[in-house]
Amino acid sequence: MVPLSALFIIIGIITFFAGSIVTYIYLKNTLKRKILTEESERILKEAKEEAERIKKNTILQAKEEIYILRSEVEREVRERRHDLQSWERKLSSKEESIEKRLESIERKEAELNRREKTVLIQEKKCEEMIEEYRRRLEEVAGMTSEDAKRIIIESMKEEARHDAAKLIKQIEDEAREVADKKAKKIISLAIQRYAGEYVAEKTVSVIPLPNEEMKGRIIGREGRNIRAIEALTGVDIIIDDTPEAVIISCFDPIRREIARISLERLISDGRIHPARIEEIVANVHQEMENTIKEAGEALVFETGLHGIHPELVKLLGKLKFRSSYGQNVYQHSREVAFLTGIMASELGLNPKHAKRAGLLHDIGKAVDHEMEGLHALIGAELARKYGESPKIVHAIAAHHEDEKPLTILPLLVQAADALSGARPGARRETLESYVKRLEELEAIARSFPGVEKCYAIQAGRELRVFVESDKVSDEEAVLLSKDIAKRIEKELTYPGQIKVTVIRETRAIEIAK
Repeated sequence: MVPLSALFIIIGIITFFAGSIVTYIYLKNTLKRKILTEESERILKEAKEEAERIKKNTILQAKEEIYILRSEVEREVRERRHDLQSWERKLSSKEESIEKRLESIERKEAELNRREKTVLIQEKKCEEMIEEYRRRLEEVAGMTSEDAKRIIIESMKEEARHDAAKLIKQIEDEAREVADKKAKKIISLAIQRYAGEYVAEKTVSVIPLPNEEMKGRIIGREGRNIRAIEALTGVDIIIDDTPEAVIISCFDPIRREIARISLERLISDGRIHPARIEEIVANVHQEMENTIKEAGEALVFETGLHGIHPELVKLLGKLKFRSSYGQNVYQHSREVAFLTGIMASELGLNPKHAKRAGLLHDIGKAVDHEMEGLHALIGAELARKYGESPKIVHAIAAHHEDEKPLTILPLLVQAADALSGARPGARRETLESYVKRLEELEAIARSFPGVEKCYAIQAGRELRVFVESDKVSDEEAVLLSKDIAKRIEKELTYPGQIKVTVIRETRAIEIAK
């Protein structure tokens, strides 16, 4: 048995320890709560201070930017003000200069007016003196000045005509001696120059190079690159002393264009060897086929036609790379199509058929370098092959009268072709107006004295006049040809030129008995 006093002591000790523990826990929680409260207040205080600092920095930065902007604006205003002041000074100086010039002009104008009045007075005095001398001469000569003038003019006119006729005949004789030789020389030189320019323009393309080293790369080792290009494209590559350039020569414009594009791509790419050349040429060839096809389709779409065979569409696209008489055949075909359609509409015909014939009239030029024959007949055969109607085929074949025109459609194509090409034949005349012009030519020649008979030949391009030898001399024949030509120029309207030839024959006849 534990004594009661010991039990009370143990209970007291336990109670003491329990109270101590409870007190410790309470004090610990209270202290922790206090620490947390202080920490929160400290963080809140720091946050407020940080916010205040950021606010101050933002305000300072904004003020600094406002200051910079204000400085820039003030600088720009100063520059503008300076420019305005400069312009004002210039304007002021120009105004002063203009005022000085005006004053100078006014002074000169006043001086001119004064001189003009002086000249008028002098002229009047001179006229009075001339009139006085004329009156005295009339009294001495016993005839008026008009009579004397007429007599002198008539005598001088006859003398001048005679001398002029002799001089003209002498000059023409001298010119005739050297004309043939000089004409042949001039024509040969003109043909030579034109041929050179034409070949250079129509069969040659020039490719610029970035440097001279590129020529060696194009040629390649032992010439393998240039041989590959020429074999794949069918052109001639000319590499000469021309600086930083090579020349592509070929009569086929499509092959020349393929070679040009291929060579430009090879130069741009930098990798020039047979395998790469073959790849590039194949790609360009395919692109050219697509380009030709798209050009043909665009032309067909633009003219509003349909149902044209794809091969004909492709041939139309090829015309983009052909030219005739210096004119692009692609554009020419489009113009002829529209002109033919317009004329057919005015005549009450089917404009679609007319436009179709006009569009296809030169289709043979797309292959005339591959096939023998006239381009009109070649084009008609192609149109027949690819299903065009007989009317269209006949219009194509007859548009240069390689076949006899049987309908009005070939004539419309002829007229539109002449209008677009600006070649002889664009002006067409009716038979009545043509005959009337010839009659007027002959009537003008017969109206001159001494003309025995005259004939208009060469479709009115030449007028031959026969004169009576006893009434017209050789010198007067020269003047007669010039007078007839001037009269024709004054009274008639005609295309081109008209040659007037005066013929004078002297015949001696004797009869043997």
